[in-house]
Amino acid sequence: MDANSLAFLAAGLGAGLTVIGAGMGIGRLASSALEASGRQPEAAGDIRTTMIIAAALIEGIAMFAAVICLLLAIK
Repeated sequence: MDANSLAFLAAGLGAGLTVIGAGMGIGRLASSALEASGRQPEAAGDIRTTMIIAAALIEGIAMFAAVICLLLAIK
């Protein structure tokens, strides 16, 4: 295997792990937010706002990791 093949392999594995991690993070976040909204329905608006901000941060980290994976692939 040459260096290019290993770079593509690393980029693919990194992108896959990134997607899995982001999916698990957002799933856990949504689960906790729905449970909190069920326990305190009057705070649902605040919980929703906080959840959306946290989900955006998780997606931002996932996009950053995907860019790093692409940079690995085209080095």
